[in-house]
Amino acid sequence: MVGANLKAETMAMMESRTAVEAEMDAIIARLSRPGGAGLQGNLVDSEGFPRADLDITAVRADRQRLSVLRNDHKELTSSIERNIYILHSGGFTKDSTLPQKPEVEDVRRSQRVGAIATPSGTHNRGLEGPSPMDEDAGHASVPFAVFDEVTEGSPGALDGILLGDQLTKFGSVEGGENVLQHLAQESQLNEGSGLNVVVLRRGEPIHLVVTPRRWAGRGLLGCHIQPL
Repeated sequence: MVGANLKAETMAMMESRTAVEAEMDAIIARLSRPGGAGLQGNLVDSEGFPRADLDITAVRADRQRLSVLRNDHKELTSSIERNIYILHSGGFTKDSTLPQKPEVEDVRRSQRVGAIATPSGTHNRGLEGPSPMDEDAGHASVPFAVFDEVTEGSPGALDGILLGDQLTKFGSVEGGENVLQHLAQESQLNEGSGLNVVVLRRGEPIHLVVTPRRWAGRGLLGCHIQPL
């Protein structure tokens, strides 16, 4: 029951975050239109008087609201990430009511366990069965991002991505600085082509082939990714 309530709470927060993003987009569009004040543009003319071509009160209200929404978005994203860790860890950590990110040694231990041969001589490689990419068998699975929103019917969902999956490899991207920018570039450069993707799901490495493509929704995957 607790898990069901937590999932419902998480879904509600995701809906709230989507509404926040929509309002932010609308404000940014108003402020950034041709001849507008911009997000940080000057509101006075060269002589120091309020610009006559702007509704100064409305511009200040929009900028203030945008600042509040950005803080709300950050808090919602943090709460969503926390709940996802709880849901996928099966409980709370021993030292805190908040889940902790997986340690490198824990991840490696999970991989060693997953690679132990069974009595039949096969290898346990996760829920998806044997990997089609033997060359990635020794891949160091240290997660660098998590899928904290996966839209039903999106390309990512159809290709096997689940809520809470932790990214360890997305095509040529395996972490590093500006990871969101690199992930977006990787998707755009490979639109319509299958990408080798490795995720951790309940501690087990899962190999997927994900094809970024256009669909009725936003983006090429229909997923929201949060760096770890």
